[in-house]
Order: sequence, then structure tokens, then C-alpha cells
Amino acid sequence: MADVRVFTLFRLVFGFLILPFQAEQSCLISADQRTADCRGQRLEQVPVEELPSSLEKLDLSYNILEVIKKDDFIQLPLLSVLWLQYNNISLIEDEAFHKNLLLEEVNMFNNSMTYIPSKAFAPLSRLTILELANNLYTEATLDDVFMNFKSLKLLSLGGPVLSTLKKGDLDVLANISLERIAIKTGSSLDVYDPGYLKNIQTANLWVDIAIDNRTHVLPLILKDLENKTFEALRFRNLFEFKYYTDTEDIFYGLQYINSQQLTFHRGKFNEDLLRMALVNLEKSEIKSLGLFFIDFARSQTLVNSEEASSMTNLTLDMLVLSDISNPDILRFDWSFTWLSKVRHLRINNVNFNIVPCDAWEEMRGVEILDVSKNSLKDNFLFNQQCDYTDTMSELHTFNLSNNKLTSLSSFASLAGGFRHLQVIDISHNQLGFKGNSPCSWKQNITTFIANHNSMVIDSFRCLPTTVLYLDLSYCNLDQLDVNYFRKAISLKEVYLSGNKIKFIPSDWKSPSLKSLTLDGNSFGIISMRSFKGMPKLEQLRAGNNPYHCTCELHTFIQETAIKGKVNITDWPENYKCYHPEDLLNTMVSHYLPGQIVCDIRLVIVISVVTTAGVVLALMLICYFFNIPWYAKATYQILRAKYRSHKEGLALSVDYTFHAFISYSHSDADWVRDELLPCLENSKPPYRLCIHERDFMPGKWIIDNIIENIENSRKVIFVLSRHFVNSEWCNYELYFAQQRAMGKTFSDVILVVKEPIDPNSLPSKYCKLKKMLRNKTYLEWPEHPKHQAFFWAQLRSVMGKPNLTQQFSSSIRRRSTRMNTVSVIELAPENQKSVDSGPKIDEASEIKLQIIGKA
Repeated sequence: MADVRVFTLFRLVFGFLILPFQAEQSCLISADQRTADCRGQRLEQVPVEELPSSLEKLDLSYNILEVIKKDDFIQLPLLSVLWLQYNNISLIEDEAFHKNLLLEEVNMFNNSMTYIPSKAFAPLSRLTILELANNLYTEATLDDVFMNFKSLKLLSLGGPVLSTLKKGDLDVLANISLERIAIKTGSSLDVYDPGYLKNIQTANLWVDIAIDNRTHVLPLILKDLENKTFEALRFRNLFEFKYYTDTEDIFYGLQYINSQQLTFHRGKFNEDLLRMALVNLEKSEIKSLGLFFIDFARSQTLVNSEEASSMTNLTLDMLVLSDISNPDILRFDWSFTWLSKVRHLRINNVNFNIVPCDAWEEMRGVEILDVSKNSLKDNFLFNQQCDYTDTMSELHTFNLSNNKLTSLSSFASLAGGFRHLQVIDISHNQLGFKGNSPCSWKQNITTFIANHNSMVIDSFRCLPTTVLYLDLSYCNLDQLDVNYFRKAISLKEVYLSGNKIKFIPSDWKSPSLKSLTLDGNSFGIISMRSFKGMPKLEQLRAGNNPYHCTCELHTFIQETAIKGKVNITDWPENYKCYHPEDLLNTMVSHYLPGQIVCDIRLVIVISVVTTAGVVLALMLICYFFNIPWYAKATYQILRAKYRSHKEGLALSVDYTFHAFISYSHSDADWVRDELLPCLENSKPPYRLCIHERDFMPGKWIIDNIIENIENSRKVIFVLSRHFVNSEWCNYELYFAQQRAMGKTFSDVILVVKEPIDPNSLPSKYCKLKKMLRNKTYLEWPEHPKHQAFFWAQLRSVMGKPNLTQQFSSSIRRRSTRMNTVSVIELAPENQKSVDSGPKIDEASEIKLQIIGKA
């Protein structure tokens, strides 16, 4: 009746949890048609029509299947994995798997089967995994079908209503070497026959049997396992609802079991029960003990006394205390003596927050200490009243991760007393350092793991410098202390991921560094210069940074990822451009600036060639447009003005001459015979300046030209083919242009003695070309009748012959010039008055020799 009540209750609960409704989704079929995922779709039957015949793996878990029919999998001959856990299957037809001869794994965990369907499994000789636990059968006798499962490795049996474990139920497995067998009964067990487990062969035995009301079952189980060898023996929920209070030693048989590991998972343990287990463990070959999710309680009868400290000979390679409800388990007999001969001690999530001084003394044999995932704080971990000298003398690995430590210097003070300490893990705390003096560490620390803390640059002063491995990932670091890395010369691996480092120091020196991670920081510039102090660097991880896509980055990628000088482990998927804006989120691998842009040597060559080309072009332009000649003329003007200023010659604002005559030597006869007599003999006469007569002897030619042009109201140019070929006429024209700069050219009179085509003039006469096209000029007529009109026009252009300058001064200066010229230019037998205008051919030839006029 009790079985029926339990069965009915389970069915009601199970049925309520999986209320049926019509499935709306189809199974997810993989692209290669080999896998189908149909879990959690509330299927009431196998969707045969949707499943391709090529399927090898089918997941139908978490549905509401009730029956597996013989035709459900008939079209799946290649099926090797079938998951049916967490359904409501109560019936599997005998021929359900007769076409699935390749099945290797069948999972029927947590269904509603009331018997083990041996006939259905009979064709499955390849089975390696068969999960039948958590079903509703009351007996678990395996028939001869299981003898054919020679490859079976994992087997689970039982359920919440299994009440009888009879001798011989598992005998068919006597010749099968299992990797693991799990047997579950819960608190429903009524009968356990001695010898039930005697004939099994398995590396791992999991026993999920609650003995709250039948404590005698545990000694029987241990008796069956006597002299057997296991890799792991696990008891789950030994006491599910109440603590053991009897005095009988139910763990007596442990001392006769040879297992590498013993685990108690869940259940209630008081101090007396734990003591019974440990006392027998001292005498056994078991060297690893694990207590997981244990509900521990102090015994009511045990008092705090020295006599109660009896656990002094427990020798274990590993002791794991994880997720214990009461931290008093650490000193269950009011002392820590039971930890004295443990080599590897793990205390995880026990939530103890203080370590008494005597605890460090008792743990003298511990080599690896893992106290992660607790609530340890600085002042409770490191007590300044405790003497840590020569304590934990064998400790080489210390794990304090996931606690509440804040002071790096306090931890250094504690760990400084452990003389053989090599590996430290203080990750996932709130560690930092505030101070001026460096921390003291032993010289043998090689590994320092401190990720997920709150470090600052000053924290580097409190880090050990002998390390080979350093992990400071996710520590909020915004800059690095290069002085630390200069001291830590043995560093081979450095992890700095997930910080806020803004730049990589160019003077970072780590001569032994081989591996470096810098991904997830804030620097945007990276180059080979940053790693020139790391000659042995082999691996680099630097993705997920806001990179500036520049030639420097492109060159770095070319030298590392492309040429293989350094192996970038996260290239290229984690490298994207952040700047400039038009390249935002562009993959760095797609950023391909031209070779010309990024090759500085090529840029220099192109710049030099371009500059040389420009200079050459300018030289050609200068040559074509006679720019050197204009520059030379301008220089001569400036030089003459400078000399005039130096000699104290102030320029008169009044004019000495009415006009300055500019003409070629070939036109001198026309000037002397026609032009001068007509103008100088008029009434009143015009005062004209010609070089042969009026230039000051001994003075620079350029100075004479400039001075007399500036002292003349007008400048008359006698234009002919000889004029444009004369160098000095060109000078005089240019100086007249400079004088007229900023004014109109009304003081320049052009007299064309013979026809000139403006287009035939050289390029340096561009201004004269323009004047001939745009300015009215006088043309000398060949016919004598027209010449009178020419002279009238010329006198009209020149204006009335009167000057504001005093006449006496003018005559005096002019006489001086004329007398001087007479001495030089005229022969004694031909001396005539200058005003009479005689021919002076010989004087002209002498003048040409003096001034080089062509």
C-alpha cells in the first residue's frame, strides 16, 4: 500500500508539471541532417514524419511522451544517440528499437516506467550508456539481456519507489567492466540483501540510498564492497531527513575498502557521525575525502576539551569541504588537528570569516591551500598578534580568490612568512595598495594571479618581482609602472586584459617576456616600438581596443600578424577601427592604405623627385620669360638707389629735361639730324637728354640712366628693329616702366621710326607689346610732306616747353655735361658748339666703347 501511495503521489506531481498541449514548433534539424533537437516542445508522440533517415542523434527530452511505439524509430537505422529523459514514458514496446542496431546511448532518466524494458533493449548490443534511474519500478532485477552489453560503461538504476535490492539482481554484470554504476532508492528502501553489490565491477560507484530508518543497511553495503578497488565511491543523502544519534559505528567497513576518493554528497552530518567516518578513514587506504553540500551540526554530547581532539593521524592527499552549511566543521572536535596531515586542502563556500592563530600552526603539512569563495577579510585573515614564522612550511600554492580582501600589503605580510610559497591566487577581491614602502615577499614566488581587483599604478610597488607569470586582468589599471617590469626580469607571461590602459609605454623592458595579453583596454595606438624592449615576445593578444587606423597600425600588423614575427592570437576578428570617423567599426584587416602613403622612404624619394621637378620647371619658366633679366634689372635699380642715398644725392621734385631720348646706336643719325634740331631749336626750345651728350662722365651707366629718366618729364622711345636688339635700350624701357609703376603711362612717348610687328618682339618685351596694342603711338612718315604734321603731334604730346626748376641751375648742369663731353668726344680740328647739333660719329664710337652700347 505504501508503494502505491508513493507512486500515485509522484504521478500526480509529475503530471501536473507537464500538462499537455499541441506542439507548435518543429524539430531543429542540423544542416548535415545528422542531428535533430526536439526538446521542450511538449510533444505527445515522436514526430516520425519530420525526422530524416540520416539522423545519428535525436533529442526528445523535456516533452510529454508516454509511449514509445515499434514504428517510432524504424526509419532511423543510423541512430546512435537517443535522449528521452524528462518525459512521462511508461511503456516501450518490445520491438521499438529492432531497427536501431547502432544505438550506443539511451537516456531514459526521470520517466514513469514501472519495469525495466529488457526485451526492447535486447537488439542493442553496442550500448555504452544506459540511464534508467528515477523511474517508477519497485524492483531492479537485470535479466540475461544485459549480458550482451559487453561495451556498457555507464549504467544508472532505481528511483523513488525502488524498495528492494535483492542479491543476484546485478549478477549479469559480473563480467562487464563498468566505468560507473549509479543506484538510487531514496528513503523508500525496505530490503537490502547482503551480497547485492558483491559481484559488480566498476571504477566509480554512486550510491544514492537514504538510511534514515534503516541504518543497518550501510554496514551491509560496506561489507559487500570489502576488498574492492574503486577510483571513486560516492554516497548521496545517507541521512536525508534526520541526524544519526546512535552510538553504533556504521562506518566500520570503510577501513577495508580501497578507493582513491570518497565523497559524501548532501545529507545531514553531525559531529559524531563525521568522527565515525574519519576514525575509520584513518585506517583505510582512502587518500581523498570530499564533503559537498553537507548540513553539519554540532553534537549535543560533545564538549570543548583537550581530550576531544583525537584526530591526529588522518593522512589525506586531498580534503575538500564545499558548500557546508556550518563553518564549525573546520574544528568539529574543537581543534584543527584533523587538518595537520592533509596535503591539499580545499575549503570553498563554507563562509568562515576568521582564521585563528592555532589554525595556521595545525595546517603545517598543507602544500596546497584553497580557501576561495568564502567571506574572508583582511583583519580576520591576517592577525598581527599571530606569529606566522615557520608556519605553513610546506605550502607552495595559496588560493584566496573570491573573498573580501582589500589590502595587498596586509596579505603580503601574511604570505611573507610562508617560505616555500610559489603560486598565489588572490583574484576576485577588492585588493589595492596605498603606501610608499614596497611589500616584502619571498624570493621563490613564481605565479601571481590577481585579476578582478582594484589596482592603481602604486600597486606595482607591492607586487613580487620574482614572478614568471603575472595576471592583472580586469583591475581598473589606467597606466603601467615600467620600473616594476625592469625589476621583474624573469617574467614570461603577463595578462593585462580588460583594464583601462591608455597607452603602451615605449620604454617598457621585459627581456624574458614570451606571452602578453592587452585586449579590452583603451589605447588606440600600437607599434613595434612599444615592444622593442621585449626581444623574446612570441604571442600577443591585443584586440578590442579603440584603434586609430593609421600607417603605424598597418605597419605593425604587417610586421606581426602577416610576417609572423609575433603571433597575434585574436587576429583578425577582434581588431576594428575606432578612428577616424569614416572608418568606424571597419575591420583592421580591411584597412589597406597605399604603399606610397605608409612607406616613409618612398615618400622621401617622391618628395625629392617632385621638388626637383618643380625647381626644374621654374627654371624653364624663368628662362622662357626672361625672369633672370628682370631680376637683374631690378637689382641694378635698387643698387643705384642705394648708392645715391649713400652719396647724399637727394632727388629733385622738379625736372631738368623735358624728355629723355632712348634710341639705338643705329638710329643715332636720325636723332641728331632730325629729332634734336626740330625740338631744341623750337621757340621756346625743349631741353632733351641723350646719353652721348648729357650722361655724367665717371658715373655708373645704370646710375646715369636712372637719374636722367627720373629728371625728365617725358621719355621718348625711338622704336626700330635695332631698338629691340639693344640690351641698353631694354634697360631704359624697363626703368621707364618702373618709374611709371602705380601711374599711367602718359609720360612715355613711343615713336615708331620703322614699322614693327608686335608679335615679332621677344617675350621680354611683353609690356612693350601691350603698349603697342593699346597705346597710341607716333609713326615717322617717310614722305617729307607728312613730316611737319608728325612734329606738330610730337610737340603736342610733350606739352609746353616750360619747367619749374630754375633755368640757371639747369644751364649750369647742362653746360658742365656738354663741355665734358666735348673734351672726350670731339676732335680738335672739328670743335663746334654743342647747341648747333653737329654730327659726332667718332664721338659716338668712343661712347660705345665706354658704355658698351650695341
